[in-house]
Amino acid sequence: MHGSIMPSARMGRTIRTQAGQVRGAVRDDNGVLAFRGIPYAAPPVGPLRWRAPQAPTPWSGVRDALDFGAASLSSLEHDARPGPRSEDCLTLNVWTAAKAPDEKRPVMVWIHGGGFQFGSSANLATDGSVLAAKGVVIVSFNYRLGLFGFLAHPDLDTQAPSGNFGLQDQLAALRWVKANIAAFGGDPGNVTLFGESAGAMAVGLLMASPLARGLFHKAIGQSGAFWDGRHGSLQGFDEARARGLAFVRQHGNGSIAALRAMPAEPLNAAAPWSFARDHVTQAFSPSIDRYVVPDVPARRFLRGEQMHIPLLAGWNSAEEFPFMPLSLPAHSAQAFRAAAAELFGEGRMADFQKLYPDDTDAEARASAAALTGDMVVGEQCWQALRLHRSSTRAPVYAYHFSYTSPYTPIASHVTEIPFVFGTLTPQRIIGSTTPPDDADRALAEAMMSYWVNFATRGNPNASGLPPWPPHDERDLVHVLGTTIEARPNPQADRFAFLGSFREDGMLPMRWRA
Repeated sequence: MHGSIMPSARMGRTIRTQAGQVRGAVRDDNGVLAFRGIPYAAPPVGPLRWRAPQAPTPWSGVRDALDFGAASLSSLEHDARPGPRSEDCLTLNVWTAAKAPDEKRPVMVWIHGGGFQFGSSANLATDGSVLAAKGVVIVSFNYRLGLFGFLAHPDLDTQAPSGNFGLQDQLAALRWVKANIAAFGGDPGNVTLFGESAGAMAVGLLMASPLARGLFHKAIGQSGAFWDGRHGSLQGFDEARARGLAFVRQHGNGSIAALRAMPAEPLNAAAPWSFARDHVTQAFSPSIDRYVVPDVPARRFLRGEQMHIPLLAGWNSAEEFPFMPLSLPAHSAQAFRAAAAELFGEGRMADFQKLYPDDTDAEARASAAALTGDMVVGEQCWQALRLHRSSTRAPVYAYHFSYTSPYTPIASHVTEIPFVFGTLTPQRIIGSTTPPDDADRALAEAMMSYWVNFATRGNPNASGLPPWPPHDERDLVHVLGTTIEARPNPQADRFAFLGSFREDGMLPMRWRA
């Protein structure tokens, strides 16, 4: 067979990519090969800082792919997360149990979260080896964050509109998958993009992007959809440039060239972020650049301009847990009521108080927490499901993660991730170090099966699993709790109230204040 791989060829640790050969770790006990730290683009440093990702420089010989690449520099103040960080961060990882390169296994590409400000593909919770043993090829990658990933500025608009370099990195990683994943036993024609938090927001942004067409074929969004937040929809074209112009005036005497000459660490330190600031509207993060993101993503979904592909998406019961610094004042019922009246208008307060009661200080605190989770995460997930269902014929599946146990005492933001990957790592975000038990392992097995089934054929169902009905006018959600079953959406009325403030997909600009 001239120039092709014999069907019986066995796949070893050394695999040829377009840029050169890589050598992964030996197969683990489940037969999974792991390749870490493969460059998918050239280092975005020096003159390539704030430019579209370029092709990786080819190498000769065999490159070891045994260690994760450095994560992007973090914008999070006092970020104690382990692992190296660098401006040179554009690498990816592959896990595969394929024995031969012609197996065409479904591919699942993971985008990590962190508000587009922090995070890494080296997170132990998202190690791909357990999922890969279920018959899929797993890919994860790092991308530029914060100032390095999302600076918009008129002087950077010469080749293509600036601002979303981090999203352009994600597109470059997907193009790498399309060009190279067959050599790892994956099917480039069956790629599922999945992510959580900012990773799920990226999934929604790319579903709505004309530049992503054909790069993935199914989507899973865990706790995110449109990059909307507590202060409304994502930054507009002029808004993002005003932020960039102000920063460059302040730190580089108005010169992009001067900023490109600065060392990365002090430059990064000049644009810190904390959870007290809205990552959507008060940080260097995705904006409407009229290129990668042509318009408000929810508006693209409303008009049916997003990819018409199968979608599985959902949210957790206590999404508000990390975001409480963004909540309305709730030290007293009176303060909460006044802030809500300012945000939603006196004319809507009767409706609001039925859904978010504030008769006592304790009620107000609980309502403020629920409202925060709804505004930062929940409503947009529901909106994406609803709009996708009404504007496409593609299958749509909704979930509500409410599971709690000694291992996971709160169904907070991010707590579903160790179940999806089957890693069951400590749930440190909620302060829990209790090890998992058999019930936790059983839920992980079910969730991994649902996710892999969906990635394989666009339907999470299979025999032996509780039936998961498609999302339709009944607004049923598949509750992933101590019992797994379909139930009416418990937050439907709250989400409909918040959704009623959208005009042509956009949340009110007055929420910025």
